[in-house]
Amino acid sequence: MGSIGKVSLPSEYVYAALLDAYSGLLSHQSIILAMNSSFVDPCMQFEFQLALVASSFKMVTDMPSLDKIKGIKDKKNYHESLEALYQSTLTVFEDTLMVLVSKDLYKLQMLKEIAVWMNENSSHLQERIMVIISRVLAFASQKSRTYPSVDAPCLGDLAAELALLCSHFNPAITQQASLGMYHLLCIAKSQNGSTTDKSKSHSNAIASSTDLEFLPKVLQRDKSKIAQHVGYNLIPSLLTDFVWNLLMKLSKPNNKTASEAASMLKLTLEYHAAKVTMVSKIVDTIYRKLCQNSTHITSIAMLRVIALLTRTSPKKVIFQLMDYPVPADNTLVLMWHAASSEASVAPLVMKTLLLILKGKPGESKDSLTGKSRPSMDETNMMPVAASQALCTLLPVSSYRKAVAQFFPQLLMALLLQVFYSSDLKVITNGIPFFARDALRILLKCSGLQQLDSALQKRNCWSQFSQVLFQHHGVYLVAKTLSDYNFPQFPETLRYLYKLSVEGPRRSEDSVVTVIFLTELLNNFFSNPFPEEFLVLFINWVNDVNPSVCKLSLQKIATMAPVVNKVENVCSLILSILDAFLSKDKTVVIRALITLRKLLEKLDKVIYSSLCTKIAASYCPLMDHSSEGVRSMAIRHFGELLRDMYQYTWMFKDVVLEGLVSLILFLEDPTMVVVRACKYTLEICSLQFDWSITYWLTDKNYDFEMVVLNICNNLNISHWSYLTDLISDTLGFLNSSRAYLRRGAVILLGYLAKLCSHLLLSLEIEVMLDAIDRMLRDEDSSIRELAKQTKKLFQEISYGLTSSSVKQTFRRLFNFFCFKKLKIIYHYKKIRYDKDLLRRPSSLTVSCYQASMHLSATPFTAGSGDYAPQRIHWLNFTGRLILKPILLCRCRCSTPVHHQCNSHDSTDRSVVATHCSVLSRDPTQISLMEREDSAM
Repeated sequence: MGSIGKVSLPSEYVYAALLDAYSGLLSHQSIILAMNSSFVDPCMQFEFQLALVASSFKMVTDMPSLDKIKGIKDKKNYHESLEALYQSTLTVFEDTLMVLVSKDLYKLQMLKEIAVWMNENSSHLQERIMVIISRVLAFASQKSRTYPSVDAPCLGDLAAELALLCSHFNPAITQQASLGMYHLLCIAKSQNGSTTDKSKSHSNAIASSTDLEFLPKVLQRDKSKIAQHVGYNLIPSLLTDFVWNLLMKLSKPNNKTASEAASMLKLTLEYHAAKVTMVSKIVDTIYRKLCQNSTHITSIAMLRVIALLTRTSPKKVIFQLMDYPVPADNTLVLMWHAASSEASVAPLVMKTLLLILKGKPGESKDSLTGKSRPSMDETNMMPVAASQALCTLLPVSSYRKAVAQFFPQLLMALLLQVFYSSDLKVITNGIPFFARDALRILLKCSGLQQLDSALQKRNCWSQFSQVLFQHHGVYLVAKTLSDYNFPQFPETLRYLYKLSVEGPRRSEDSVVTVIFLTELLNNFFSNPFPEEFLVLFINWVNDVNPSVCKLSLQKIATMAPVVNKVENVCSLILSILDAFLSKDKTVVIRALITLRKLLEKLDKVIYSSLCTKIAASYCPLMDHSSEGVRSMAIRHFGELLRDMYQYTWMFKDVVLEGLVSLILFLEDPTMVVVRACKYTLEICSLQFDWSITYWLTDKNYDFEMVVLNICNNLNISHWSYLTDLISDTLGFLNSSRAYLRRGAVILLGYLAKLCSHLLLSLEIEVMLDAIDRMLRDEDSSIRELAKQTKKLFQEISYGLTSSSVKQTFRRLFNFFCFKKLKIIYHYKKIRYDKDLLRRPSSLTVSCYQASMHLSATPFTAGSGDYAPQRIHWLNFTGRLILKPILLCRCRCSTPVHHQCNSHDSTDRSVVATHCSVLSRDPTQISLMEREDSAM
């Protein structure tokens, strides 16, 4: 009895365990079936069913093994019943999976989870579980043929698990895994409805075989075949999942699994890397795993993945490698070396780096305005990272051919990066000067080691780090390249021309391009440049960057000796005239200088055809805000009149258009402008036979007398232009400069007086309105002059309102009888009186009163009579004192003492004292006369 009890306990225990597993699986199956028929949210349904499957899997794996069941021996043969129960339990588990898959192929994801659990569990049921997975996949394959479309996003991950199991040490598992892989590929073929002919031929090679014994020969233990077929049949997204799953297994502690995954991953990417998406994510994951303490085997495998992805997706890999902090760490440098191992894609890598080098470090686009704005964020330092990458890639032997191919592009791109990096002071932020280092490496790798040494001796490389000498550094590089006759000159010149025609991305890029191109042309071509390059300089004259404009103008100026050899000389001159419109005064000055140099050598026939346009371009500059531009434009206008004295009749209208400016700027406070006006008016006087030279000399200069004489001459020879001159003069009444308003009031009065017979009543009203505004001017002298001018206008207006017969007779008379004006304003005396009012000291008042007494009192002394003629301000002992100078009109012409009838003895004593000084020192007379002429 005891022995019977000992035998029955194991059988009852096994039976209870199997029965619990069986009942549990049935219970889970019923719940799963119920959920399939419900309207539960698909995501929640999947998660809950997956939990039930996990519980069912645990029940199955916890069952006693079949060997134990067969080892039970008793009289009643319980082991046969137990074995049947065991098989029934596995069948329920298999049926449950088929029920899930029959409802939705999306739930094939559970097979992937089961495969993972199986590898982690190392259960005795691995072989039977693989059989179940294979059968479920066969069932799903048959179902997929009846569906118009298949949605099974888990096939990539499941394929990765099966691919590793195809190399399992257990032949039975390997056979079932290969069979399951076959069915999986059939499902993938149904899902991939638009496969290529080539992929169809390979998949059909498997699908056409119905002999299961043939499958192990195709897929078992042959990683290359598995990789090929998986790549052909899986769509890109699923193949990416396949690669990603294998990549994650590289970090597994099980070295055999990691090695198998690395081998499969390598083969798959060698055949089908082009179909892999999410390259950037894969590269980033590899970088983060390499930063950890990865094993040597894992690191090698991951770096090989970088190399294979670079082969098919260089742009994605390179851009991702740029998206890390600068400077790059050792891990990133290793990845750069891995990327450079593929010589076949070296040109593509260089193109990608050149694309990145077009950017400016620290610059990003404003999301609202779309304009570039400076920023020093790490995410905007990709050009600096590209420069560092070139320091790694350029010396690589496999990249020599690509470096030679892209030498011009790399040279200019790195020069610009040197320029940008210096400007943003990247070096001072602790970041090495990678752009400069890459440029030096480029020269050395291109066989220009001597050039690098020469630049080092010229201190060129250190100058690049100084903002003030950046342009000079660019010049030194171009000059040294030219001096050494570098062999890459033809392709460099060709690229610079292409770059100049297409136009740079930024205005500051043009500066570097112009400097470099100009220096190369200077060393290899004589003036004038070939027409193709001359057109570039003509276009650069009106560039948005003032530095580019000035560089172009400076180069054009050097072509003055050969300007007549230029084919398109007219367009060259006209482009310089367009530069007169620049807002930068330095550009305008450079344009004026350049134009003058060209005109001095220009053929007279061409000169005469352009003189009218040139003269018209000078006129607006005469009223420029910069006194330097004003004086130069006025003087060059006079030189144009002098050069074209034989063709004055051609641009007479333009000369008279600028006449108002020439007259009014005689009162400019800047002496260089005054001298330019006098110079040009003297030339006008000679050309038009005006008698104004006497009044333009420094000794005899008098603004009102100049105006008076010019107006009288205009009335005789150019009376038809008087009304136009009035219109030009009215525009200066709104000037912000007082001396222009003052001169305009005087000139307006004389012009109106001359052509009063030509004016209409409406025109007089306009002029009166303009003068009324001058009566409220802040300058007292302008108000005084405006009063006289308004009185003059009122007299003219009164004449217009008289009888029409008198008005007609007056006009007819003025056409045949020219009247000469007389002085109206006595402007010089008004100016002196104004100066007196500005110095209201007691001594000034006394001297002024004394001068008035002397001017009102007749004098008699010997045979000469005397009269006060001028009032001077002389500087004695550091302060100004009024000096009434009484110049004797007798033969001796020397000042003498006079008796004054003034009642103020103090005033008489002051005047007598100063007059006595002058009588004792005749040199003071000449001194004061010179000062008087200067005034």
